[in-house]
Amino acid sequence: MTNAEKVNAFLDDAKMFYFLTTDGNQPKGRPFTFHMLVEDKIYFGTGTFKKCYAQLTANPNVEVLAVKAGSFMRYDGQVHFVKDDALMTKVREIMPQIMAMYDKNGWELGLFYLDHGHAEIRGMMDLKEEFDV
Repeated sequence: MTNAEKVNAFLDDAKMFYFLTTDGNQPKGRPFTFHMLVEDKIYFGTGTFKKCYAQLTANPNVEVLAVKAGSFMRYDGQVHFVKDDALMTKVREIMPQIMAMYDKNGWELGLFYLDHGHAEIRGMMDLKEEFDV
């Protein structure tokens, strides 16, 4: 299993995870559920009309925090936005209802992955695994 597959599996098991950004000097967090693994990259997305998108473009350094059954994962890196029709086709297959709403309203999804990723999987008192992604 690759390191990206390990992170993706943890996110799958957690179901919901928290995406952490900054707004100026104020930390901001919000729940996410969408992610997809394609060619060993984990993609996320947010609407280009949302504050989250503006925060990501202003400061691309982020952290993902996921919790599952007695352990948690921190996955950090730098946002790298992509425009790729083939990837958007996959997003539409995964989230048809959400993408239908985006299409209806003329919204755009900002699709991205994390460059220079680093993950830690921890228990409450111990580091279970640490690796670059």
